[in-house]
This record gives sequence, C-alpha cells and structure tokens, in this order.
Amino acid sequence: PTDSLYPQEHGLDFQRLLDASAYKEQHRQGMIRWGEERRRTDPGFFCRMAVEGAAQPVWVVSDTRRLSDVEWFRKAYGDAVQTVRVVASEETRKRRDWVFVAGVDDAESECGLDQGVAFDWVITNDGDQGALDEQLGTLLRSVRGRL
Repeated sequence: PTDSLYPQEHGLDFQRLLDASAYKEQHRQGMIRWGEERRRTDPGFFCRMAVEGAAQPVWVVSDTRRLSDVEWFRKAYGDAVQTVRVVASEETRKRRDWVFVAGVDDAESECGLDQGVAFDWVITNDGDQGALDEQLGTLLRSVRGRL
C-alpha cells in the first residue's frame, strides 16, 4: 500500500515506477527524499501502513530498508518476526544491469540494513535456481512449522 503514495501525491505513473526504467531513475531521488521526510516525521508510518487490515497468519513484508523498520516489527510482533535478507554478489547484480549511482545506492534507503541486524535467514540469489529453490524450501518449511 505504501508504494503508490508517492506517485499519487506527485502525479506520476505508478506502473512505470515499478520497473528498472529511466522514468523510475528520474524520480528515484525524489522518492527517497519524500520517504525520508515521512520517516523523520513518523518513524512507524510505512510499517503501520504495510500491516493495516492484514489478517492472514503469515505476512511477507518485502522491502524493509532501515533498522527502525525491523525494530518496529519486532516491537509490535515479537518472536513471530522472521527477518530474511536476500543477497547477490556485485558481479551478479551488474549482470542484471545494476549500475551504482552515488547518492542513491549508498543512501540509507538502499543500505540501511547492511549493518546492525542479525537476520534469521540469508538467501543467496546469484542465479543458481536449484540453490535458490533449496534455500526457499527450507525457509518455507520453517515458517509452516511455526504456524
């Protein structure tokens, strides 16, 4: 629910912001600044929006980006929270057409969880489908076992 707020407030095409296009890159710094301002005003703003109305027994909250997000979920839901970090080598990311942009890719919104979080799970996504499936299978079995 939070992804559509910025484009709504700024008259942008939400669907075009979802891909890796020049359109998204044109607006990326503005989206980051806008999100940072929201968080300065209310650190739990995006977390509360993510769970608003959710009633299912398992939620996957993708794209948490800051330690304050993880801390909010842990405070609100305690031991039920399982943190998962998906990693890929820089080589793999470059093969996927990622290009480092100073001021964007080194901002807190992109690397705020690189330190200070003991993740429950680390999933490596370097292009080996079998290895990825095995890791995800283990994670899913664990989640199902907690229900």
